[in-house]
Amino acid sequence: MSPEITLGVMGGGQLGRMFVQAAQQMGYFTAVLDPDPLSPAGRVSHHHIQTAYTDPAGLQQLAQLCVAVTTEFENVPAPALAALAKSCTVSPAASAVAIAQDRAEEKAHFAGCGVPVAPYAVIETAEQLAAVADDSSVGADFFPGILKTARMGYDGKGQVRVANRIELADAWVDLKGVPCVLEKMLLLQLECSVIVARGADGTCVNLPVQRNLHRAGILAVTEVYEGNLPLALVERAVAAAKSIATELNYIGVLCVEFFVLDPASPAAQTLGGLVVNEMAPRPHNSGHYSIDACDVSQFDLQVRTLTGLPLTQPRQHSPCIMLNLLGDIWPDGGSPPWAQVLALPGTHLHLYGKATASKGRKMGHLTVTGATVEQVRVTALQAAALLGIAAF
Repeated sequence: MSPEITLGVMGGGQLGRMFVQAAQQMGYFTAVLDPDPLSPAGRVSHHHIQTAYTDPAGLQQLAQLCVAVTTEFENVPAPALAALAKSCTVSPAASAVAIAQDRAEEKAHFAGCGVPVAPYAVIETAEQLAAVADDSSVGADFFPGILKTARMGYDGKGQVRVANRIELADAWVDLKGVPCVLEKMLLLQLECSVIVARGADGTCVNLPVQRNLHRAGILAVTEVYEGNLPLALVERAVAAAKSIATELNYIGVLCVEFFVLDPASPAAQTLGGLVVNEMAPRPHNSGHYSIDACDVSQFDLQVRTLTGLPLTQPRQHSPCIMLNLLGDIWPDGGSPPWAQVLALPGTHLHLYGKATASKGRKMGHLTVTGATVEQVRVTALQAAALLGIAAF
């Protein structure tokens, strides 16, 4: 595909911004559809279509401008992607995005791929709610559990922890009785994620497996280096992620998040120690480090899958630790001590161009690279202390 064309992205957040920057680096023109006039991606793109994601006129304008369109967040309406696909290439496909938008369908897909998931129950009706048992002698034991809305949940939103059937019933009412999935809470050792890129020809490559630390349901720290996880676990996670993508006939960048179970827990014996949590049909927060630590970033891969360019296996050239920068660290009326942070060796600051900082809002990330894991860890902890981020 010639670079003398325009690539589009549905969504104007930081993921769209980094996609736009990667596409422009390769010589492409870009277009963003997002209703926010101050969207981070819209502010750096050649074209910014400021309409709702379902607006027919906006979708028509995007389709006329672009040869190919992708998405930067999973809650872009799947019907909008299907409408665009009538006029231009769209990846990932609306069908794959629709599965990722519904936890019940998503878990059914995982199970169909033979990838273990935590015990779960779909709750869409009062009868299904009543059927959930908290006594393993009667049925599956789902408590303690987490009740999650089947749709529109992210970063810990739309989730309620429940210890028994009474709390479950109350939580379902609090969630307005929308379709939900109840998941058994398992004893976890840690969390990890795998980002794969799959082309139209079936070629599938992956970034190194990311070891992730979440706080309050939001990614806080990602560590990527050789030996961050046992090799056998890494191989299983990569194989599972590629299987999930292949069975979807997926084209694009896909992130699959996993739970690594505590080896001493009974579930670790029955489920094999690794269970899939969810997938995101797009680049992912945990993969931002690849811009500075790999020879091909997740956004480079997104451009390549969208345009049919060759996919090469990314190589990580430096061990790294990435800190997610939330609005919490911005002092009132000021900004964090960037000069002190950037005086540390191997620090790479990425700010997303958002006008205002607020608690829990993703404002940027800091990737620390170095010659050794030990050096990277020391620097990352120094940076975290300067920024008021808890040690890890």
